Amino acid sequence: MPKEEPYQVDPRKYELSRRRFLRNFTAAAASVPFLGGLAEVLTERGAAAQTLRDESHPLFAKHPGYRFTFVNHVTTNTFFTATQYGLQDAARILGIPTPQWTGSQNSIVSQMVTAMDQAIAANVSGIAVALIDPKAFNSPTDNALAKGIPVLAYNADEPGNNRMCYIGQNNLTAGAAAAKRIVKVTKKGDLVAMVIATPGSGNIQPRINGALPIFKKAGLETVTVAGGAAQTAELANVESWYLGHKDVKFMYTVDSGDSIAVATTIKKNNLKGKVGGSGWDVGIPVLQQVAAGALTFSIDQQAYLQGFVPVIQMFLYNISAGLMKPCDTDTGLGFVTKSNVAPYLAHPTRWEGSGSKETAYPAPKSIAV
Repeated sequence: MPKEEPYQVDPRKYELSRRRFLRNFTAAAASVPFLGGLAEVLTERGAAAQTLRDESHPLFAKHPGYRFTFVNHVTTNTFFTATQYGLQDAARILGIPTPQWTGSQNSIVSQMVTAMDQAIAANVSGIAVALIDPKAFNSPTDNALAKGIPVLAYNADEPGNNRMCYIGQNNLTAGAAAAKRIVKVTKKGDLVAMVIATPGSGNIQPRINGALPIFKKAGLETVTVAGGAAQTAELANVESWYLGHKDVKFMYTVDSGDSIAVATTIKKNNLKGKVGGSGWDVGIPVLQQVAAGALTFSIDQQAYLQGFVPVIQMFLYNISAGLMKPCDTDTGLGFVTKSNVAPYLAHPTRWEGSGSKETAYPAPKSIAV
């Protein structure tokens, strides 16, 4: 059987189909006396007027300009470029102000808490926060909820927090899945470096915690390497660590910045075929090394959705007066390998943060996978 193509809705085709229906219905109505009067209504002018009404009166035409705040732990990290595009696009669709993007550049929890407190004091309509600490955000979350401000977690979650939902990847499951792929290309006794920007951080530590039991069962030796929160530092720190530990057989990274650092280190030191590596997320340098075969895989957790979905859910909660409760949303676990990396590199897109322009619709066939 031929492979079934993913279902896609082209709004232009939809409009043509709607007009075709009106035209055909008009012709049919004209042949039936009872519907003759209706046929006169559905003329070309009538259809055009309806189209104008559809475009001029969106579903949510009248509503407050809800103000939302996103509290992030690494506000300048390129991984969250797509997240920011996602929240911008959602706000534009809904006709509300672009949410504030704030927090810390270097995973400093106290700065994030301050940003959250400021959002609460400003009486915003909703807060999305990356819960990278198990306790620090509990009090601000409770304070916000007490004022009727919905709080959603995105990208990083802590089950002890009273946030209303979590939107992001299941990090424990993802770490275990990544480890299962790595054990297939290593052997008992091999040294695996687990490279992490900030050990213990709630958004990335679970990826190591999920992988460790798999590595241990396979008899692999492991060591944790701290790359640092700043991407510029990660490049130097990862290469420096490798030069002092050339016996390493695989470098497993759990965050975007360190993935770029590992990809760069493998390319710069001609390690393809000598030292294995994997990435997390879809930065262009990582994807290029996946395509070249230097990295075994990288993981796509769909950063765009981590900005887009919280805005939609906070909007619905507000406009429904709390009837539409925010719900957990798993943004997925996609392995990007040499066999399927081509669409990611076909051209820059907002979906993955590699381009700023709105993607032409319909998408090119090379993207529609």
